[in-house]
Amino acid sequence: MKKSALSMKQSYIVCAVGIAVLFGLLMAVCESGAANTYIKGILMTCCIAVIMTTSLNLTVGVLGQLTLGCCGFEMIGAYSAALLSKLIVAKGIAMDPTARFLLTIFVGAVIACIFGILVGIPALRLHGDYLAIITLGFGEIIRVVLQNIPAAGGVGLDKGQAGQALIGIDRIANLYVVFWITVITVVLLFMFARSRYGRAVKAIRDDEIAASASGLNVTYLKVLVFAISAFFAGLAGGIYAQYMGSLTPAYAGWLQSTNYVIMVVFGGMGSLTGSILSAIVLTILPEALRAFSDYRMLAYSVVLVVFMIFRPQGIFGSWEFSLPKLINRIVYRNGRGGAAKAAIAAETVESGDVTATAAAAETVQSAQSAGKEA
Repeated sequence: MKKSALSMKQSYIVCAVGIAVLFGLLMAVCESGAANTYIKGILMTCCIAVIMTTSLNLTVGVLGQLTLGCCGFEMIGAYSAALLSKLIVAKGIAMDPTARFLLTIFVGAVIACIFGILVGIPALRLHGDYLAIITLGFGEIIRVVLQNIPAAGGVGLDKGQAGQALIGIDRIANLYVVFWITVITVVLLFMFARSRYGRAVKAIRDDEIAASASGLNVTYLKVLVFAISAFFAGLAGGIYAQYMGSLTPAYAGWLQSTNYVIMVVFGGMGSLTGSILSAIVLTILPEALRAFSDYRMLAYSVVLVVFMIFRPQGIFGSWEFSLPKLINRIVYRNGRGGAAKAAIAAETVESGDVTATAAAAETVQSAQSAGKEA
């Protein structure tokens, strides 16, 4: 009797088990004492980088629009969350630290989303280099405003002087909580990219004129993607603020935004798997080279240049890793089980890959015929 491939429900269970195992490994490393404060800090930074890179990948990879102001939205979320947290403490409101952390980062993310909509409506009428320039200018405006307004430690816009860093923020970010926030972020972005909205956005990326002629509301979809990306960037900023305990407006500048764009390109535009891996690798790599402090940034740059020469499409291109698919290929390889082929082919059709639809349909038919003969 031939075995069948994993069903949709079983695939979800496999993914949940995989995430639980990963969380168990994280707990084992942290609770056993194998990870000191420095290692935990790197892991926290990796989670923040993953949230930022995957959210930016939605704009740069899925939508195909280059933006250089993602750290502006991150700092909006960071300062909003930090100021709200300080206000709650100043008012003496009794609240569990985890609940306060979740509340403040959500509020910061919503405020960043609102700014994303306000900036996206006029900015997304432009394309290519023009969009990159206007988002770069937006990031610089945010930096200048933050370093001057009194609430963020400045001395007032009319004085024309940069203020001090915003300090005294409670460091209540918990690595375990941030891990699950990162998982939820990746899952939501993955589901959006595979939804009908995601397929419509990819159609705009491939040919905006044809997508508009097909009846898609191009402006609405662009602003939607921009707002979602800004929301999760603000979420990452709220985590960053309450992990570091202090904020400086310089972080909203173009340099850090460029680093996140590099992570997206390095991993592969359109691939969340690539964004996750590149965010982790490019966060750990400078720390791993810290022993060579005089040359570590040079080595970091050389690695990027060499990789882009020999692998310009990034690590994964547009490919996504799937644990259920991996299990199906291992268990049902060498043609065992026509239902496995049918399930894989049906999943290809469902994912919206137009170029593979005809071949997948043929595979489904052949697999069904093989099943009848068996």
